[in-house]
Amino acid sequence: MEPERVVLDRDDIRRTLVRIAHEIIEKNPGPEHALAIVGIHRRGAVLAARVHRLVAELLEDPDIPLGDIDIAFYRDDIATREAPVVHASHLDFGVSARTIVIVDDVLYTGRTARAAIEAIFDYGRPARVQLAVLADRGHRELPIRPDYVGKNLPTARGDHVNVRVEELDGVDEVTISQPEDARSASVHGSRDGESQHQDAGLDAPRR
Repeated sequence: MEPERVVLDRDDIRRTLVRIAHEIIEKNPGPEHALAIVGIHRRGAVLAARVHRLVAELLEDPDIPLGDIDIAFYRDDIATREAPVVHASHLDFGVSARTIVIVDDVLYTGRTARAAIEAIFDYGRPARVQLAVLADRGHRELPIRPDYVGKNLPTARGDHVNVRVEELDGVDEVTISQPEDARSASVHGSRDGESQHQDAGLDAPRR
C-alpha cells in the first residue's frame, strides 16, 4: 500500500473554507451579484454545502440558492471511459443573471471545471461564473483559473491525492501518495527527479 502524507487535516479544511466564504462575499458585494453556490459531485457538492452554510451565516441570508451538478456526460473523454457513476443534479433555481460559484475539491487539468460550466449553461445564462477549489495542484490542460483557492500545491502528474470528507468518508483530510515506481525513481533518479517527486499535490488524476 502506498504511504500517505496528510497535507490538510480537519482544522486546515475548516479554516480554508471559512476564508473562501469571506473571499466570496468580498468579491461579490451587493444584491446585484445574486449569489448561488453549486457543487460538483461528489466531494465538491459536500464542500459546496459547507461553503453555502458559511456564506449564508455571514450574510444572514438563508435564501442563497444551493445546488449540485453531475458532469459525467459533459466530460470530453466520456467515449474513452468506462460507464460512469451518475448522480442526480439539483439546480432548483433560475441560474440566469446570477453569479454562480462552482465548488470542487481539487483543480487539476481544468476539464472537470469546463464540463461543469457547460452543464450550468444548459440551465440558463448566468451573469458570471466563478470557481472555488479546496486545492489547485497545477498541470492545467485548459485555460481555467480558479477565483478562490484554498491551497496551491505543486505536484508530479503521477501523485495520487485522496480527498476525504466526514459526510462520505468519516474523516476530513487530504492526503498525498506516490505510486511505487515514482517513489523508486525519486530515490534512484536525478536530483531534478527528486525535486519533482518531493513537491506533491492534490487530486486524483481524473481532471
